[in-house]
Amino acid sequence: MHVQPVPLPTGEPAAVLDGVARWITSAPLRDLVAAFDGRWPGGDSPTLLAWLDAFSAAHWDFRSGNERPDAREPDLDPDVAAVVEESAAALGMVAAKPPPRRDYRHVVVLGGLAQACLRRTAYAAHLLHRGTVATEIGLLGSLRPLSPAERALPAVNGCTNEADVLDLGVRRSFGVEGPVDTDTAPDGSWFVRTYRPADGPRVLVLAAPSSEPGVRRADTTDTQRFWAGRAGLTKGDRVLVVTAPIYVPFQHCDAVRTLGLPYGCAVDTVGVDPRLADDDALPEPVLTPGRYLQEIRSAIRSMRLLTAALGG
Repeated sequence: MHVQPVPLPTGEPAAVLDGVARWITSAPLRDLVAAFDGRWPGGDSPTLLAWLDAFSAAHWDFRSGNERPDAREPDLDPDVAAVVEESAAALGMVAAKPPPRRDYRHVVVLGGLAQACLRRTAYAAHLLHRGTVATEIGLLGSLRPLSPAERALPAVNGCTNEADVLDLGVRRSFGVEGPVDTDTAPDGSWFVRTYRPADGPRVLVLAAPSSEPGVRRADTTDTQRFWAGRAGLTKGDRVLVVTAPIYVPFQHCDAVRTLGLPYGCAVDTVGVDPRLADDDALPEPVLTPGRYLQEIRSAIRSMRLLTAALGG
């Protein structure tokens, strides 16, 4: 059984490419491909990523174009399911780990389902209360309407979209009553709310616009780029991204591509530790082998985009 998680790519462009190569040729990923009767190909990183993208589309894609909560769960052989769970753990998708540093310029909380928005916001506040130092906090969401299941959560308290849930989380976890400033698009496609807690850094809650309005809602790349412009991200800034452990590999690589490389920033990504951001009103998601496979595929696709951005 693999114990030490495979490191994620970070640093300067050459180090990023080396990190991608290390992750996609790691023993846990090879074991996983073998469990699905895949024959490991030769070739450089772009060639291998293209093969892994196609292989994962055939074997590990259960969304069929739908949102994550609507993905089907595959019926896997127990031995295969065990390999999936061991590989996911070794690829850094199961256990939460603390930030590798104590000081950051920015802490960025990624949005998601309503319960995730509240849990991640609470965890960011916990990190600050326990000694993580930051100049500014950014909570990155969109105007995605909440599903009926999300709206039914008592903790959501009447919110109608993802960004409003992040806003609610800030008021609860950072002890603020209202924003000191609000900037809203004339057409209502985005907003930025600024909070100034009495004993902490400035907090921005952002509902980002889509880069393809009328086609799709804002995605992770849209929210990160919108935030970077509003936050005045500059070379040398250190950024800590907060998400869920299962999403750490793919969202870390997205952040390196959209923030780290173009702005010259150092990016670390951590998953919420549910023991430190627990709320009985928020149901903990059930993480299944199918969900891990889906997000390993997401990581592969994110690394493919990252490699392409570096000319690989």
